[in-house]
Amino acid sequence: MQFWHHRRAQRRLPRVRNAPHNIKEQVPLNLVAYKVGMAHLTMTDDSESPSKNLEINTPCTILEIPQMEIYGARFYSRDINGYRKASMEIHHKELAKKLKQKTTKQDESGLNAAREHLKDFEDITALCVAYPKSLSVGQRHHLKFESALGGTLEEKLNFINSSLGKEIKITDVFKTGEYVDLTSITKGKGWQGPIKRFGVARLSHKATQKTRHVGTHGAFTPGKVLFTVPQAGQMGFNYRTEMNKRILKIGSTSEAAKINPKSGFTNYGNIKNDYVLVKGSVAGPSKRLIRIRKSQRNAKGIKEPKINFISTKN
Repeated sequence: MQFWHHRRAQRRLPRVRNAPHNIKEQVPLNLVAYKVGMAHLTMTDDSESPSKNLEINTPCTILEIPQMEIYGARFYSRDINGYRKASMEIHHKELAKKLKQKTTKQDESGLNAAREHLKDFEDITALCVAYPKSLSVGQRHHLKFESALGGTLEEKLNFINSSLGKEIKITDVFKTGEYVDLTSITKGKGWQGPIKRFGVARLSHKATQKTRHVGTHGAFTPGKVLFTVPQAGQMGFNYRTEMNKRILKIGSTSEAAKINPKSGFTNYGNIKNDYVLVKGSVAGPSKRLIRIRKSQRNAKGIKEPKINFISTKN
């Protein structure tokens, strides 16, 4: 019941519904990345486990970061029904033309008008664009996404004023050793029966009809099948968010050659841009789009790990 309802994700871009409200830095709170694959490394254990200060092997997932820019800002107001998108939206003139984005007010005139009506707004978000063309994912078109910002309302507007049309680097937002939330779409498995989908037991070979189905669909009354009854249906390709995944390393483009295997990563190829090593696994297959978000339940500090060796065997 934890992950009900089992339905396919609506878009390839994972949705981020929430954002932490305690971030004071004026930075975008979520960025995009692409899953490369998994590797393993050895590091000095800095936890409070019995293996503290010993060298341990740790599995990690490699995410490649595309080039990203801020091309606009979106303003939100609030009424009795919650947040509502305001009519005002600011775009960078040259980037908007390049992205074929419909514009209303642009550049300095739009920013000045927004500053005058700042008290009418409840929130400001950044409109960002990623260019995965230089990656090995085979995607040629640009990717537009929206990101919440940290700081007060006035600080958010100042950040937009200074960052409009400029590139965002992964090192500007996240630090090595920081805990983040990762939102992705799981591997799709198509139409599956209740045994694979829910793990119910097989029936006896003396069952009247089938063995790989549910024995009963419920009581005689009420005369309907409840949604809690395991049935066949779509399995996988669902939105999933994993909390507090630790960033073990943030590598630059110049360091990418050191981590690439000789034959490239399976089902991906070679890393060409900045990359991130995240402890443990991440949902989805290779080339899957990932959203990296500032941790919403972070009760741990930032401690940079000491990495001794990173495997390049595929």
